[in-house]
Amino acid sequence: MSVLAIIPGIILLIIVWKFDSVEKEPPGLLLKLFLCGGLTVIPAILIRVFGGRIFDGLFESRTDIGFLLIDCILLTALVQEGGKLIVLKLITWKNRAFNYTFDAVVYSVAVSIGFAVFINIAYALRFGPDNSLLRLVFSVPGHAMNAVFMGYFYGLARYSKGEGDKRSERMHLLEALLVPLVIHGLFDLCTATDKTVFYVLFVIYELLITLTAVRQFIRLSKTDTLIPGMEYTLSSIDWDSEEDRDEG
Repeated sequence: MSVLAIIPGIILLIIVWKFDSVEKEPPGLLLKLFLCGGLTVIPAILIRVFGGRIFDGLFESRTDIGFLLIDCILLTALVQEGGKLIVLKLITWKNRAFNYTFDAVVYSVAVSIGFAVFINIAYALRFGPDNSLLRLVFSVPGHAMNAVFMGYFYGLARYSKGEGDKRSERMHLLEALLVPLVIHGLFDLCTATDKTVFYVLFVIYELLITLTAVRQFIRLSKTDTLIPGMEYTLSSIDWDSEEDRDEG
Protein backbone atom coordinates (compact mmCIF):
# COMPACT_ATOMS: atom_id res chain seq x y z
CA MET A 1 0.00 0.00 0.00
CA SER A 2 2.91 2.35 0.64
CA VAL A 3 3.97 1.85 -2.97
CA LEU A 4 0.43 2.53 -4.21
CA ALA A 5 0.39 5.69 -2.10
CA ILE A 6 3.57 6.95 -3.78
CA ILE A 7 3.12 5.99 -7.45
CA PRO A 8 0.11 8.21 -8.34
CA GLY A 9 1.87 11.25 -6.89
CA ILE A 10 5.11 10.59 -8.74
CA ILE A 11 3.28 10.08 -12.04
CA LEU A 12 1.30 13.28 -11.58
CA LEU A 13 4.44 15.25 -10.68
CA ILE A 14 6.22 13.99 -13.81
CA ILE A 15 3.24 15.03 -15.95
CA VAL A 16 3.29 18.51 -14.45
CA TRP A 17 7.06 18.74 -14.93
CA LYS A 18 6.64 17.80 -18.62
CA PHE A 19 4.20 20.67 -19.12
CA ASP A 20 6.89 23.13 -18.05
CA SER A 21 7.84 23.67 -21.68
CA VAL A 22 9.90 26.87 -21.50
CA GLU A 23 12.46 25.78 -18.93
CA LYS A 24 12.50 22.58 -16.90
CA GLU A 25 12.95 22.96 -13.15
CA PRO A 26 15.95 21.33 -11.41
CA PRO A 27 15.01 17.81 -10.18
CA GLY A 28 16.91 18.41 -6.93
CA LEU A 29 14.78 21.44 -6.16
CA LEU A 30 11.56 19.53 -6.87
CA LEU A 31 12.71 16.66 -4.66
CA LYS A 32 13.41 19.12 -1.84
CA LEU A 33 9.94 20.63 -2.23
CA PHE A 34 8.37 17.17 -2.32
CA LEU A 35 10.10 16.02 0.87
CA CYS A 36 9.52 19.25 2.78
CA GLY A 37 5.89 19.21 1.73
CA GLY A 38 5.70 15.69 3.14
CA LEU A 39 7.17 16.84 6.45
CA THR A 40 4.31 19.30 6.95
CA VAL A 41 2.14 16.23 7.57
CA ILE A 42 3.54 16.05 11.12
CA PRO A 43 2.32 19.46 12.39
CA ALA A 44 -0.90 19.08 10.37
CA ILE A 45 -1.78 15.83 12.16
CA LEU A 46 -0.80 17.14 15.59
CA ILE A 47 -2.78 20.38 15.23
CA ARG A 48 -5.86 18.58 14.02
CA VAL A 49 -5.75 15.97 16.80
CA PHE A 50 -5.13 18.37 19.68
CA GLY A 51 -7.25 21.13 18.15
CA GLY A 52 -10.15 18.71 17.81
CA ARG A 53 -9.90 17.84 21.49
CA ILE A 54 -9.95 21.51 22.44
CA PHE A 55 -13.11 22.23 20.43
CA ASP A 56 -14.83 18.99 21.51
CA GLY A 57 -16.12 20.65 24.68
CA LEU A 58 -17.91 23.38 22.74
CA PHE A 59 -20.21 21.03 20.82
CA GLU A 60 -22.44 18.10 21.66
CA SER A 61 -21.08 16.01 18.82
CA ARG A 62 -18.36 16.07 16.20
CA THR A 63 -21.14 15.87 13.60
CA ASP A 64 -22.47 19.31 14.60
CA ILE A 65 -22.13 21.76 11.73
CA GLY A 66 -20.18 24.15 13.98
CA PHE A 67 -17.56 21.55 14.77
CA LEU A 68 -17.37 20.42 11.14
CA LEU A 69 -16.77 23.98 9.99
CA ILE A 70 -13.95 24.44 12.50
CA ASP A 71 -12.48 21.04 11.74
CA CYS A 72 -12.66 21.29 7.94
CA ILE A 73 -11.84 24.97 7.47
CA LEU A 74 -9.48 25.85 10.33
CA LEU A 75 -7.93 22.65 11.66
CA THR A 76 -7.55 20.98 8.27
CA ALA A 77 -7.64 23.33 5.25
CA LEU A 78 -5.98 26.34 6.88
CA VAL A 79 -3.26 24.29 8.55
CA GLN A 80 -2.48 22.14 5.51
CA GLU A 81 -2.59 24.87 2.85
CA GLY A 82 -0.79 27.30 5.16
CA GLY A 83 1.98 24.78 5.78
CA LYS A 84 2.39 24.19 2.05
CA LEU A 85 2.60 27.91 1.31
CA ILE A 86 5.20 28.44 4.03
CA VAL A 87 7.38 25.67 2.57
CA LEU A 88 6.85 27.04 -0.92
CA LYS A 89 7.91 30.55 0.00
CA LEU A 90 10.87 29.57 2.17
CA ILE A 91 12.41 27.36 -0.52
CA THR A 92 11.53 29.07 -3.80
CA TRP A 93 10.85 32.78 -3.29
CA LYS A 94 14.52 33.82 -3.66
CA ASN A 95 15.61 30.83 -5.71
CA ARG A 96 17.16 31.86 -9.05
CA ALA A 97 15.41 28.98 -10.81
CA PHE A 98 12.11 30.75 -10.13
CA ASN A 99 12.21 32.95 -13.22
CA TYR A 100 8.93 32.12 -14.99
CA THR A 101 5.37 32.33 -13.68
CA PHE A 102 4.53 28.69 -14.47
CA ASP A 103 7.41 27.62 -12.24
CA ALA A 104 5.18 28.57 -9.31
CA VAL A 105 2.61 25.95 -10.36
CA VAL A 106 5.28 23.25 -10.69
CA TYR A 107 6.69 24.10 -7.26
CA SER A 108 3.27 24.22 -5.63
CA VAL A 109 2.28 20.86 -7.10
CA ALA A 110 5.56 19.32 -5.89
CA VAL A 111 4.90 20.50 -2.32
CA SER A 112 1.26 19.40 -2.37
CA ILE A 113 1.96 15.98 -3.83
CA GLY A 114 4.64 15.46 -1.20
CA PHE A 115 2.05 16.22 1.46
CA ALA A 116 -0.58 13.97 -0.17
CA VAL A 117 1.80 11.02 -0.53
CA PHE A 118 3.04 11.23 3.07
CA ILE A 119 -0.47 11.64 4.49
CA ASN A 120 -1.65 8.63 2.45
CA ILE A 121 1.18 6.53 3.88
CA ALA A 122 0.34 7.68 7.41
CA TYR A 123 -3.35 6.92 6.83
CA ALA A 124 -2.59 3.45 5.46
CA LEU A 125 -0.36 2.63 8.44
CA ARG A 126 -2.99 3.89 10.89
CA PHE A 127 -6.19 2.43 9.40
CA GLY A 128 -4.97 -0.33 7.09
CA PRO A 129 -4.83 -0.59 3.29
CA ASP A 130 -8.51 -1.39 2.78
CA ASN A 131 -9.55 1.94 4.28
CA SER A 132 -7.05 3.90 2.18
CA LEU A 133 -8.23 3.13 -1.35
CA LEU A 134 -10.63 6.10 -1.48
CA ARG A 135 -7.83 8.41 -0.40
CA LEU A 136 -5.62 7.10 -3.20
CA VAL A 137 -8.34 8.04 -5.69
CA PHE A 138 -9.11 11.54 -4.38
CA SER A 139 -6.30 12.72 -2.12
CA VAL A 140 -3.37 13.14 -4.52
CA PRO A 141 -5.40 14.67 -7.40
CA GLY A 142 -7.33 16.80 -4.90
CA HIS A 143 -4.18 18.30 -3.39
CA ALA A 144 -2.76 18.79 -6.89
CA MET A 145 -5.87 20.72 -7.95
CA ASN A 146 -5.53 22.99 -4.94
CA ALA A 147 -1.87 23.44 -5.84
CA VAL A 148 -2.72 24.77 -9.30
CA PHE A 149 -4.68 27.63 -7.75
CA MET A 150 -2.02 28.27 -5.12
CA GLY A 151 0.70 28.25 -7.77
CA TYR A 152 -1.23 30.62 -10.02
CA PHE A 153 -1.50 33.32 -7.36
CA TYR A 154 1.97 32.60 -6.02
CA GLY A 155 3.36 33.18 -9.50
CA LEU A 156 1.46 36.46 -9.74
CA ALA A 157 2.90 37.49 -6.37
CA ARG A 158 6.45 36.79 -7.54
CA TYR A 159 5.79 38.67 -10.79
CA SER A 160 4.50 41.63 -8.78
CA LYS A 161 7.64 41.54 -6.65
CA GLY A 162 9.72 41.70 -9.83
CA GLU A 163 7.75 44.79 -10.87
CA GLY A 164 8.23 46.35 -7.44
CA ASP A 165 4.47 46.36 -6.75
CA LYS A 166 4.36 45.56 -3.03
CA ARG A 167 0.59 45.95 -2.73
CA SER A 168 -0.15 43.42 -5.49
CA GLU A 169 2.53 41.11 -4.11
CA ARG A 170 0.84 40.99 -0.70
CA MET A 171 -2.63 40.62 -2.23
CA HIS A 172 -1.63 37.70 -4.44
CA LEU A 173 0.17 35.94 -1.59
CA LEU A 174 -3.02 36.20 0.45
CA GLU A 175 -4.99 34.80 -2.50
CA ALA A 176 -2.46 31.97 -2.77
CA LEU A 177 -3.57 30.94 0.71
CA LEU A 178 -7.28 31.80 0.75
CA VAL A 179 -8.38 30.35 -2.61
CA PRO A 180 -7.03 26.81 -2.05
CA LEU A 181 -8.13 27.05 1.60
CA VAL A 182 -11.77 27.62 0.56
CA ILE A 183 -11.63 24.92 -2.14
CA HIS A 184 -10.06 22.44 0.27
CA GLY A 185 -12.38 23.33 3.15
CA LEU A 186 -15.55 22.89 1.09
CA PHE A 187 -14.21 19.59 -0.27
CA ASP A 188 -13.70 18.26 3.26
CA LEU A 189 -17.01 19.66 4.50
CA CYS A 190 -18.95 17.86 1.76
CA THR A 191 -17.26 14.54 2.55
CA ALA A 192 -17.56 14.92 6.34
CA THR A 193 -21.35 14.83 6.49
CA ASP A 194 -23.66 11.81 6.19
CA LYS A 195 -26.36 13.64 4.23
CA THR A 196 -27.07 12.57 0.66
CA VAL A 197 -27.40 16.15 -0.56
CA PHE A 198 -23.81 16.84 0.43
CA TYR A 199 -22.56 13.81 -1.48
CA VAL A 200 -24.39 15.05 -4.58
CA LEU A 201 -22.92 18.51 -4.08
CA PHE A 202 -19.49 16.93 -3.61
CA VAL A 203 -19.62 15.16 -6.98
CA ILE A 204 -20.74 18.32 -8.78
CA TYR A 205 -18.23 20.47 -6.91
CA GLU A 206 -15.35 18.07 -7.57
CA LEU A 207 -16.11 17.94 -11.29
CA LEU A 208 -16.27 21.73 -11.57
CA ILE A 209 -13.07 22.29 -9.61
CA THR A 210 -11.21 19.61 -11.57
CA LEU A 211 -12.28 21.00 -14.94
CA THR A 212 -11.41 24.55 -13.85
CA ALA A 213 -8.01 23.51 -12.48
CA VAL A 214 -7.09 21.50 -15.59
CA ARG A 215 -8.09 24.33 -17.93
CA GLN A 216 -6.17 26.83 -15.79
CA PHE A 217 -3.14 24.56 -15.70
CA ILE A 218 -3.03 24.17 -19.49
CA ARG A 219 -3.57 27.91 -20.01
CA LEU A 220 -0.78 28.83 -17.60
CA SER A 221 1.57 26.38 -19.28
CA LYS A 222 0.93 28.01 -22.67
CA THR A 223 1.21 31.59 -21.38
CA ASP A 224 4.34 31.14 -19.26
CA THR A 225 5.84 34.58 -18.61
CA LEU A 226 9.34 35.70 -17.63
CA ILE A 227 9.40 37.38 -14.24
CA PRO A 228 10.77 40.96 -14.36
CA GLY A 229 14.37 41.14 -13.22
CA MET A 230 15.05 37.46 -13.99
CA GLU A 231 16.39 37.89 -17.53
CA TYR A 232 18.88 35.04 -17.70
CA THR A 233 18.81 31.42 -18.77
CA LEU A 234 18.87 28.27 -16.70
CA SER A 235 22.17 27.30 -18.30
CA SER A 236 23.84 30.29 -16.64
CA ILE A 237 23.08 28.96 -13.16
CA ASP A 238 25.45 26.67 -11.31
CA TRP A 239 23.09 24.29 -9.50
CA ASP A 240 25.96 22.89 -7.47
CA SER A 241 26.35 26.27 -5.79
CA GLU A 242 24.16 26.79 -2.74
CA GLU A 243 24.89 30.51 -2.91
CA ASP A 244 23.50 30.76 -6.46
CA ARG A 245 20.34 28.91 -5.55
CA ASP A 246 19.52 31.16 -2.64
CA GLU A 247 20.33 34.55 -4.13
CA GLY A 248 17.46 36.43 -5.66
